[in-house]
Amino acid sequence: MYVTPPTEKGRTRMRKRRVSGGAGTAIALATATVLALPHPAGAAASTPVGFGAGTTGGGNAPAVTVSTLDAFKAAVTGSSAKVVKVSGLITLSGQVDIGSNTTVVGVGSSSGFTGGGLRLKQVGNVVVRNLNIGKAVKTDALTVQASTKVWIDHNTLSSDREHGKDHYDGLVDISHGSDQVTVAWNVFKDHYKGSLVGHSDKNAAEDTGHLRVTYHHNWFDNVNSRIPSLRFGTGHFYDNYVVGAETAVHSRMGAQMLVENNVFRDTRVAVTTSRDSDVDGYAVLRGNDLGGAATEISRNGTFTTPPYDYTAEPASGVVASVTSGAGAGRI
Repeated sequence: MYVTPPTEKGRTRMRKRRVSGGAGTAIALATATVLALPHPAGAAASTPVGFGAGTTGGGNAPAVTVSTLDAFKAAVTGSSAKVVKVSGLITLSGQVDIGSNTTVVGVGSSSGFTGGGLRLKQVGNVVVRNLNIGKAVKTDALTVQASTKVWIDHNTLSSDREHGKDHYDGLVDISHGSDQVTVAWNVFKDHYKGSLVGHSDKNAAEDTGHLRVTYHHNWFDNVNSRIPSLRFGTGHFYDNYVVGAETAVHSRMGAQMLVENNVFRDTRVAVTTSRDSDVDGYAVLRGNDLGGAATEISRNGTFTTPPYDYTAEPASGVVASVTSGAGAGRI
């Protein structure tokens, strides 16, 4: 079957794809012909693409630079527009709450936090960029709860796998009806539980109709699972590079996932819709390089056309783009 999508900003794309369902049945790789290359992969975007489009954070508010935990906590409180630059690596325990209309951005390539993380709870319009967040003990590196319009971009998020899987929590966890989130150009590495979207099978009332998240151009390196794990919501996972996962994309509890033009290496299961929950999820796969990974697709999805403009580069270019452009210090 040949599909010619609508023209996108003067570009026309053509895909040839063959998809078959069934648990444990491998989905045939799609081939993709891109008639015009996307913008240079390493070029930092000034605005997010995806479900988080329109997120501006602090916008053009005057920036304040902080280098201590107390100064950082004071700078990120409240809902007024603000841009907070983090200089150096700040040690913290637990999490610091970030107010609405905030941009938090690291200075240079080695600024950020160690020992704990950041929490966005019941806030809106927040940008988190260019930070190193490592070894957040017993908590998430980044938590997004009951929040909307979030852009998580060009960060390096990590721990280690020398401790048990519960010594640290998630790297980016999104829950409690959060919505309109883009997670782009980040490095996730050396961790067990990557990114959980929707914290519980029993939270349908709060989550249904929300949890719309785009992941693109992220590098998941030695992350065991939850790349991502999505309940109830709608996820678009494109142009990501996954290396060394046990189980990568996991769609469950009726979630809809479009998994497009990604590269998987040394991964046992690239995509599953049929694990760990009483209700399976849905998935559509196209243009992926599975690298020998299995797929477990029990229900084919209906989410095939995201409601925003984007250009998915072909899988053949993803490794070079992501390894040269993702993570802190690249913007």
